[in-house]
Parts: sequence; structure tokens; C-alpha cells
Amino acid sequence: MDRITIGNVEITALSDGVLEFDLCNFFPAIPQESWLSYRDHLSPEGNVSLNVASYLIRSDGRNILVDTGLGPKPADAPETPWGELMHDFQAHALSPNDVDMVVMTHLHRDHVGWNLLSQDGKYVPTFPNARYYMSQIDWEACHNPDLVETRFPNAPDCVWPLAEMGLIEFMEGEHSLTSELTTIPTPGHTPGHMSIMINSQGQRGLVLGDVLHNTAQIQELEWCSRADIDPAVAQATRRSLVDKIEQEDLTVVAVHLPKPGFGKIVRSEGRRYWQSL
Repeated sequence: MDRITIGNVEITALSDGVLEFDLCNFFPAIPQESWLSYRDHLSPEGNVSLNVASYLIRSDGRNILVDTGLGPKPADAPETPWGELMHDFQAHALSPNDVDMVVMTHLHRDHVGWNLLSQDGKYVPTFPNARYYMSQIDWEACHNPDLVETRFPNAPDCVWPLAEMGLIEFMEGEHSLTSELTTIPTPGHTPGHMSIMINSQGQRGLVLGDVLHNTAQIQELEWCSRADIDPAVAQATRRSLVDKIEQEDLTVVAVHLPKPGFGKIVRSEGRRYWQSL
């Protein structure tokens, strides 16, 4: 099931591919033996598998694309397991021209890759009819010389040129995208990381971004990935948000959890679990 509705809001799950990482590399602070009871949260090879999701959200007559994946396959590595987003657009009878708004939960490389295309030696927007929404804080972070190379390596190609084109809308604090969608700050993974609250016809949901990378973190809230820029803040955000999701019975749209990323956080015998929809 790659499409759900929350009230009047329709969400279509798209994917740019799947990434797989060595367990100890992606969660370097977590001893491998701590994963023994979470084997079913890993790939058959015992690795961390991440869906590289994007979501096309229809709300108030707008077509809003949340996150844009890793981008086109590099010419020197055509076997890469990503670069599939435009194929998935076609498979769902969608066109980049349909998108009115591109909203980035944050500016890491696997969330901004399809923002722009290179044509005839210059950049052009992949989604020519869209404005591009991003956190003001992350915009500043992706220009920090201490962070660009390690944390935002494709920002010079996939993010910075958007400013010269006059296509950026900056978000600060809670930001209303439509009458049904509001971004909320959920920092830690990046300084300006955003999630998106959905509130429509009495039904509620949350586009999570990278607050979670693996379903084991629903029980192990302190576990941080190497991608979290500020682990302590990421832990606090995760604790707060997972509590909110469970207590308010929110439908979750999770970028990196197994396709399509739709689910709930439920409790059984005193423990929390991911329940796919």
C-alpha cells in the first residue's frame, strides 16, 4: 500500500532506492551484541537497510514533494542502488511538473539530491513549477565550512544554486505550508531538522524525517546513528516525539523505515513497537 489518506490529505510514497550500511559503522556507539534481540529489524545480512523515501502530499489543492532523495545515478557508478525517483514518478503517473512545493525535512545529501539537474553546463530545477522550502537554520549549517564536507557534501550542487534562482522559501519555527500541514522543529539530526504535522478532518499524522532510522530505536530511544549531528539533542527530540506519537495515536510517515513507511507506534506488554499500515 503506497498511498494513504489522513482526512483530506493524500500521501503517496515514492522511493529513490535503498541503502545498506554495516551495523557498527552506522550505529558506532552501539555494541553489536546489543542488536541480538533486534535481528528482525535488520536486513538478512545483518545490516542497517534504509529506504530513501520521498512523499507526494496533496493538500488544499497543492502537490507537495517532501524530500528528493540522493539524485541521479553517477555516470561512473551506474550500479548504485539509488537514483530511482524519476522512475517511481512515472510508475505513479506523476510528472515533476505536477509539483508545486518541494519541502526538505533537512539538507543531508539523501534528501536534496533531485532538487536540481545539470543541463548544458548549468543547473535547472528538476521541479520547474515549485518553490523549495527549507529550514533557515539548516541553510546556515550547510554553509558552515566545518560541516559542508562531512555533513552536507552535495549542498553546493543541490542546495546553494536554488538561492541564485530565487526559488527558496525559508522556514523558521512552526511554519504553515497549507491549512492542513505545519512544519515543526525537531532538531538534533541536523540543527534545523523539521517534521511535518498533518491535521485534517479530525485525523492527525506526522511526517517524521530522520528522527528514526531503524524501528529498533522506537524501543531504544537513546541509540543514535552516525548521521546525527548533535546526538544529545537528537535523543531528546526522539524521546519527545515518540511519546507524542504514541499518546496521540498519530499516523507516522517515516522516510527511512521499510517501504512505504506508513505506520503507528503501539504498545504491547509495556514495550513500544512499529506497526506497519
